[in-house]
Amino acid sequence: MPTPFARVTRLAPSTDPGRYVGEIDESWSLRPLPQGGVVSALAVRAMATELADGDQPLRTLHTTFVAPVTHGAVEVEVEVLRRGRSMSHVRADVRNPGTAHGHVTTAVFGGPRRGFAFTDLEPPSGVIPLTEARSFRDPLPAGVEAFPPNPFWETRLEGRGALGHAPWETYEPDRAEHATWYRLDEPPVGPDGVLDPLALIVCADTMPGAVAEKIGPGRRTGWFGPSVDLTFHLLDTCRSEWVLGHNRARHAGDGYASLDMALWDGGNDGTGTPRLVAYATQLCFFTFAA
Repeated sequence: MPTPFARVTRLAPSTDPGRYVGEIDESWSLRPLPQGGVVSALAVRAMATELADGDQPLRTLHTTFVAPVTHGAVEVEVEVLRRGRSMSHVRADVRNPGTAHGHVTTAVFGGPRRGFAFTDLEPPSGVIPLTEARSFRDPLPAGVEAFPPNPFWETRLEGRGALGHAPWETYEPDRAEHATWYRLDEPPVGPDGVLDPLALIVCADTMPGAVAEKIGPGRRTGWFGPSVDLTFHLLDTCRSEWVLGHNRARHAGDGYASLDMALWDGGNDGTGTPRLVAYATQLCFFTFAA
């Protein structure tokens, strides 16, 4: 039986060449639209289908969130910009039927090439072990007001705090740094033991937490940081259900913030030697409750 992630990224060809249709159910909604990462993953699924070249896996994507995409029926228009022997460029526009634009994604697919191999980035230190980390779904402490219902965090992506503070904690703000253990409910792991790489896009599109950590107690609620764009680099295979997301906010000003996210595979119990499997950057903007 397909996982929820497989179902939400499942597409059918339209009668028009280069077009696909699908549906995003409401369980992927995040205040109040579907999470941008899952929409980007759906776009990449359509692009890979159109390219139809298993020797050229995804290497990088860039999504611009031009217009809202709501849950329900979606259509994806795909254009292969360049089909090369070892590298290809594809563009997709995910939108709701009857709308002009939605999320516009450009991606590069490429086969392995001769080159160099190294990782010049370290996983965060002082991380709470996976087995000891508090889940976002755990009961709140006594006296803490419940958060509004959020189907995405409650049924689709579980998070466990690994570095930083909970919204109700009192602390002195320091670095704009945050880390979380992430796991999709019913993880889409293939017969080869590899997590569907497009699932990592969902984990990467969770970056405003570093901003909340920086601004400190009393200012962590009443605002939201929707995405302006998302750039995602797929670097290695992930063989674990859990992934550690290390999130930094590099700058905030004029109502925008620049952020990044490194995703580490540390094994299913989080105690293995971490491997960098993906890296992403994002610009978000701030909106405030009335």
